[in-house]
Amino acid sequence: MACPQAASSNAAISSVDINKRTRVLLRIMSDEKTSIFGLRKKHEPKVRRAPTPADARLLLEAQSVRGAISASLIVIIGFSVLWAMLSVLIDRIFPWMTVIMGIIIGLAVRRAGHGLDWRFPLIAAVCALLGSLGGNIVVAAAFTAPELGTDTLTVLSAVTVMTWPVFFDEVMTPADLIFALVSATVAAFYANRRLTRAEYLALRTWEGIDGAP
Repeated sequence: MACPQAASSNAAISSVDINKRTRVLLRIMSDEKTSIFGLRKKHEPKVRRAPTPADARLLLEAQSVRGAISASLIVIIGFSVLWAMLSVLIDRIFPWMTVIMGIIIGLAVRRAGHGLDWRFPLIAAVCALLGSLGGNIVVAAAFTAPELGTDTLTVLSAVTVMTWPVFFDEVMTPADLIFALVSATVAAFYANRRLTRAEYLALRTWEGIDGAP
C-alpha cells in the first residue's frame, strides 16, 4: 500500500510541473504575438517612420491629368451605351442615372488620376456634366431610331450643327439639367485622392519646406 506522504509529494510535483509548462506556453505565445486561436494580435505596436519630403514628392508625381481625363471618357462612353440599352429594353428613361454616372466618374478620376489639388475635382465635374448631357442625347437617339427605321448611330450622325439646338431642346428637360448638376457635384466630391495620416503629414512637411523663405 502506497504511503500517503509519497502520494501527496507526487501530486505536488505534478502540480508544479503543470504550472511550469503553463508559464512556458504562455511565454511562447506572448513572444510570437499570437492569440489563443493562433492569430496575430490586432493591437501589436508598430514602428512608424516619420514622413519625409520624398514621400510627398512621390504623391505629387503620381498625379495624372491625362489618366483622369481618359478614365472619365471611358466611363462616359460605356455608361451611355449601357444606359441607352437598358432604357430601350425596359422602355423607360431614368434621368437620375446621371447621378450614378457622376459617382463612377469621380471614383474613376480618383483611381486613375491620384489627384491632390483642385484640377481633378474640376475635371470630374466638367466630364460628369458633359457626360450627363451626352448620355441623355444617346438615350433619346436610341428611342428615336426605331421610329425612323434606323439605328442609334445613324440618328446621331444625322444631327448637324444646325439641328443640334433643336435636338437638345427636345431631349433635355429641367429635371435632366438638375440631375446633371448633381452629377457634377458628386463627381467633384469623389475625385480627389483620400490620404492616410502619414501621407497627409508628408504633404504638410513638403508644403512647409516649399514655403520656407
